[in-house]
Amino acid sequence: MNVRHALWLDRVLLVVANDPWQKSGGPLTPADDRLALVEAAVAGTEGVEASGIEIDRGGTSYTADTLEQLAAGDGTRELYLVVGADVAAELGTWRRPEVVARLATLVVVNRAGSPVVDVGQPWRVERVTIPALDVSSSDLRARAAAGRPLDHLTPAAVIDSIAGRGLYRGGR
Repeated sequence: MNVRHALWLDRVLLVVANDPWQKSGGPLTPADDRLALVEAAVAGTEGVEASGIEIDRGGTSYTADTLEQLAAGDGTRELYLVVGADVAAELGTWRRPEVVARLATLVVVNRAGSPVVDVGQPWRVERVTIPALDVSSSDLRARAAAGRPLDHLTPAAVIDSIAGRGLYRGGR
């Protein structure tokens, strides 16, 4: 993972939302299925783990709550929140953004050639540039629903998990 290596992080948690507030009311793959896909994607990747912390907590998922839970578990842990530049531009709409800013250093991932987003105060910010890949989760779901191949777009273990769980048939 580019961010882990660029910032010399010991561990990266890919947190799967239980009930993501940004997608409230829309179609959503069940949380347990999303967690299984992330687990399949990172299996064998040193220092990268799928996390069900928000699923275990239940209810609507808010980053501030998750960071508070992680900080309470180990007060010496330095927390980083990795987001894309598109998400960084929306931080002011989040629930309790001041808590997020206090508890974590924001890591903004920019794709090569994309504009740099200035999030301003009170954020501590690191930036990591990654290669531009023209693929989105929406595109992957649409490809799977249409029966089109996902080879070379996602790990084989994820493709197997999608098929084994019967996900995204008929656009789900």
